[in-house]
Amino acid sequence: MSAADAGIDTRAEAVPLPGVATPSGVPAGFRLFPLPGGFVGVNGPFLLRHEGHEVRLGFRVEARHCNVAGICHGGMLATFADMLLPIGAILQVPAVQKRFLPTVSLQIDYLAPAKLGAWVEGEMQVLRTTRTMVFAQGLVTSDGEPALRCSGVFKIGPEIDRGF
Repeated sequence: MSAADAGIDTRAEAVPLPGVATPSGVPAGFRLFPLPGGFVGVNGPFLLRHEGHEVRLGFRVEARHCNVAGICHGGMLATFADMLLPIGAILQVPAVQKRFLPTVSLQIDYLAPAKLGAWVEGEMQVLRTTRTMVFAQGLVTSDGEPALRCSGVFKIGPEIDRGF
């Protein structure tokens, strides 16, 4: 099943979302990624570039993402990693495109800070998919420099309607 068959829009151009402005200085090929409401919806906007098997997710660090030192809070980066890995799996692995992928385990190594205004971008790889689990890893950069390394295990849950 293709991403289009799963109802996932993978066009490269920006897609406006009601009430969500595209951050300035977004690299070419990224478009707004429609996130559902709730916790994840208030942390974005996240932007997606999906070409073939390559999946990249990004965001511009805003003041609301920062800690008192003016750098992106580790919790925001962890949230980003926890979105990057399963979104990438959904877009790369046909068997999980319509499945809920709750996090079983998430490991993060913080390598360098992401400062206010930085473009944060992550890429990921699915390492293995079993009947019940997805194993993935990713690298997140801040203005092109490595900032975070992550890996995770995700349970293949029930089918869901993502609304995107």
